[in-house]
Amino acid sequence: MRPPADGGRAAAVLLLFGEGPLGPDVLLIQRSSHGRRHAGQPAFPGGGIDPEDDGPIGAALRESEEETGLDPGGVSVVCTMPELYIWRSDNRVTPVVGWWHEPSAVHAASPAEVESVERVPIAELVDPANRFMLRLQGGHAGPAFRVRGMLVWGFTAGLLDQVLRLCGFERPWDASRTEELPPEVIALASRG
Repeated sequence: MRPPADGGRAAAVLLLFGEGPLGPDVLLIQRSSHGRRHAGQPAFPGGGIDPEDDGPIGAALRESEEETGLDPGGVSVVCTMPELYIWRSDNRVTPVVGWWHEPSAVHAASPAEVESVERVPIAELVDPANRFMLRLQGGHAGPAFRVRGMLVWGFTAGLLDQVLRLCGFERPWDASRTEELPPEVIALASRG
């Protein structure tokens, strides 16, 4: 969604691609189910832009290091994407695309914010068996992925869907296959 003319919290996320043991992959985190924002949701690492960050790139790298323990020195920033707006949390998010030229070990470095960290192979994300539409409360449906024990939906799934398509990775999948947002996910999402 396009940002409003003013308002909203400035934030950034890191779409970090690399060459993993199973081929090209992307780094995702599973947010803590005890968190106050986006509890339990898979996401790209990132967060609010602080004044000392010097913009979205600095924020995305700092937050990724804090959340996953990655070494920012091993990341080459490729580009930033246009700012997107998440109305539910009133965040203006700048996606920062990076290439992990020197991967480092990652883990849930901030357990209060992150439950787990995964390098998800692109092959799993584009596998038609792992793709479907997820119907949210209110009837709106958006793309979703079921990978590595995670249900990836919302902003993260929408952005992944676009990037995979634009980069030519997408494989044909059944967009008529629709599932309902599980009640336990609704309960977590309604908290923040």
